[in-house]
Amino acid sequence: MYLPCGMLLDETPLFEPSLLQELDWSSNTVSFSPPISVSNPGEGLVLRPLCMADFNRGFFKVLSQLTQTGDVTPEQFSKKFEHMKKTGDYYVVVVEDTNLGQIVATATLITEHKFIHSCAKRGRVEEVVVSDVCRGKQLGKLLVSALTLLSKKLNCYKITLECAPKNVAFYQKFGYGASDETYMQCRFSD
Repeated sequence: MYLPCGMLLDETPLFEPSLLQELDWSSNTVSFSPPISVSNPGEGLVLRPLCMADFNRGFFKVLSQLTQTGDVTPEQFSKKFEHMKKTGDYYVVVVEDTNLGQIVATATLITEHKFIHSCAKRGRVEEVVVSDVCRGKQLGKLLVSALTLLSKKLNCYKITLECAPKNVAFYQKFGYGASDETYMQCRFSD
């Protein structure tokens, strides 16, 4: 699809795919049965960085199973994608069902640059969602494992996430634990 501004929704990845391909999967702490990995996520599935063309592959349909996404135009998506790509701090991964040509799962790692810890980086996992038609295929586990290993590869001093109380046991499998801090928010819109 061509955008009015002349931009193409193409296969340009948000970040370098080799970052995922080079993860040290042997240091993964979670078991998979049957075994799956970043390079082999399951029959007909590919785990990769988000690309522009995913706008037309149901990316927002999957995200909308997690929260409100709003009516995002191709132009808005393209502009946000380019901003995220330019900063180099956003790692949105997707699982594509290549038989359907549709995105069936996604998760995001954001790196925050800090002055503390000798100007270190902190990783934050957000927006982990698996399409209701693909739940039970270990894709949530795969995404969280991949992003946890990626944050380590990117030299983050820690990685955090927010989750509902009902999901605490799931994230504990990956080595996540409750911290002393209390999560608070000041919401400006829905």
